[in-house]
This record gives sequence, C-alpha cells and structure tokens, in this order.
Amino acid sequence: MSMLDSERPVRVIDADSHLSERHDLWTRSAPPGMEDRMPYVTEVDGIPSWVVEGNVIKTARGGCVIDKDDNKFSLADGFEGTTPIERYHPAAYDPVARVELLDKVGISAQVVYPNAVGIGGDKLTAAVQDERQRLLLLQMFNDYNAEVMTDSNQRLLPLAVMPAWSVDACVAEAERAASLGLRGVNMTSDPQDQGAPDLANRAWDALWEVCSQWQLPVHFHIATSATAMGYFGTYPWDSHDEHTKLAIGGTLLFVGNAKVVVNILCSGMLERFPALKIVSVESGGGWIPFILEALDYEMAENAPDELADFAMLPSEYFRRQIYATTWFEQRNITSLIDAIGADNLLFETDFPHPTCLYPDPIKTADENLAALEPEDRRKILGENAAALYRI
Repeated sequence: MSMLDSERPVRVIDADSHLSERHDLWTRSAPPGMEDRMPYVTEVDGIPSWVVEGNVIKTARGGCVIDKDDNKFSLADGFEGTTPIERYHPAAYDPVARVELLDKVGISAQVVYPNAVGIGGDKLTAAVQDERQRLLLLQMFNDYNAEVMTDSNQRLLPLAVMPAWSVDACVAEAERAASLGLRGVNMTSDPQDQGAPDLANRAWDALWEVCSQWQLPVHFHIATSATAMGYFGTYPWDSHDEHTKLAIGGTLLFVGNAKVVVNILCSGMLERFPALKIVSVESGGGWIPFILEALDYEMAENAPDELADFAMLPSEYFRRQIYATTWFEQRNITSLIDAIGADNLLFETDFPHPTCLYPDPIKTADENLAALEPEDRRKILGENAAALYRI
C-alpha cells in the first residue's frame, strides 16, 4: 500500500505487467484429435521457443530482466531469449509467485499482458495459417487467462487477446471474454497486418459497440504489430553499440503509440461510442499534451470541414475516453496533470521488463508523484484503474 502523508493507505493497482505462460498451456487441454496441432516449447537454435506444427511462434521467454536473487540485469543479456529460466525471478512465469510478489511490494491487483502469442496476438497469426485452428488456440489462450484471474482471486487480470484478422471473430470473442469475466480486450494497433480493415474502418463499429455494452476497455500496448515493431530496429543509427540501440529503440517505441491515439481521435469512433474506453499502454504520458494541442491545431488548419462534423475537439475526446499509463516519469508529471487532468492516468510497473520499477515500485511512485495533490495521486495509483476494471 502507498501512503499519502497522514492520509489513509491507497490501494495500488498496476495497469501493465507481463507474465510468461506455463509451457503446457495448450497441450494439457488439447481437444481429441488435435494433440499434434498444439503449440509446445522446445529449443530452436538453442533458444526455448513456442512451436506449432514446425513453425516458431516466438521465444518462450518474456523479456525478463529480474533474476531469482532480486537483481536487475541488462536486456541485452537476454533479449533473444537465451537467458535460462533458472536465472529468472519466479514471479516472471509463476502466477502464485507473482501474487506473493504483489503482497511483498504492496500492489493490490495487476493487469497482465501476454507473451506466447505476441503482445497483440500477431505472433500467433503469423505462425498459424489455418484460421479455424488459430481461433481455437486463441480461445484456449483466453480460457487460460480467465483461469489465471480466477485462481489469483482477481489479483491478476489478464486481458482477452482479440482475433484481429476478423471483425466478426473479434465481436464473438469479446462477448465470450465478457462471459468469462475478463476485464478488457487487448487489440493490435494494426489489424491490417493480419488481413482485416484498419481500425478507422466503420466495419469495426460492431466491436466498439460490444466493448461499450460490456464495459470492456480496449487496450493498445506498444509493440503489438509487425508494423509497430518494424520501426524498433530502424530507429537507432548502426554506429551505436547494442545497449544504446536498445535504449533508443525503447524510447521511440513509447512515442509510437501517439500514432494509435491520433488515428483513434480522428476516426469518429469515440463520438459514435461515448461509453467506449481506450487505454494506451506502456507509452508514458509526457508526449500527450503536445500531441493533443498539435492535433487540434492541425485539424483546424488542414481539415476544418471534417473537424466541424465532430461535436468536440480531438483533445476533448481524449479527456473523456482515453487513458495512458505512467511509471518512471517525474520531471513533467505536474505539467501533464495540469494539461489533461488526473482522471486519464493509470500507474504501471511493467514488471518484469527492462524499464520496470523494481525492487520498490511504490516508493518510486510516491517519489514521482510527490508534487501532486493527494487526491490526484490517489486517482493515478489506483482509483482510476479500480473504476475502469470494475475492481
């Protein structure tokens, strides 16, 4: 629990973390006749990897940089998944150990993002050509997510990964996710990479309607598509060393979510679905005031007729319906709150990834938010997330 001076303790909710899945996720519950078509973990070129029917989905490591002795090591040491799992902190892959860690560091609940299928499900789509098999595997994955949530007594809140190659499949899976009790959907920023329309297409209105109806916020984590990750390796100049390249790529990957936010604000979806909630995840917030001011200006300058069709400015839709997450930001947090208010920010740790707050995330958060009013800190650390995720 975080303490606000002499105020009552704050229930802290972490809006972004990652958990590597158990290696028998699919094989333990394979439907009859499908046993040989289930993903499993094996070594590929010395790297433990998820494989299905001879195709590699991705490595079976989740970018963990916390070892079992609570030390943090460099991402460059294990970026390609070569670090043995024995080195990792158990909370990186064991839900029981994760809940124990939450108790240790003072976090009440934690939103969890996937590893095995890709953060936005794109890795599974690339590896499995048969759409019926792919949908089955994704449904089994979301069933596992619901199991993790239930077994943790709602302390861990994985989101439903969407079958982004099909609008109809997304609608059906979102409805199924609501029936499983999952608290939101995890969507790729670029479904066009998987053969579906881009998200500004009105075909997606059916999904936004379901998500609005069932109070399922739609989440866009950084690096959820081949398009988004395609820039990661091209941002740094080749002359940089490998560690600096990772720092440059990571920095600009955060800002890449501005593309998602700006496109959503210009799509009209928020006007058509005023109850729809959007979350930009692991992207920070310092860039948001400038982007909102720039978009209001650019629409007025370059698309005045289109802007006139909206009831509000893009920045006003943001304040009504879009959330961002923050974890390491300190220098500009006061001006950020002055610009957009405290109702649109969620606290995250990003455990156990390279930029994560560890070993004392609550202490770091208290220091980062120290200049804010207690009411605003309380909102950011937990109250906004509690309302959003119906905790």
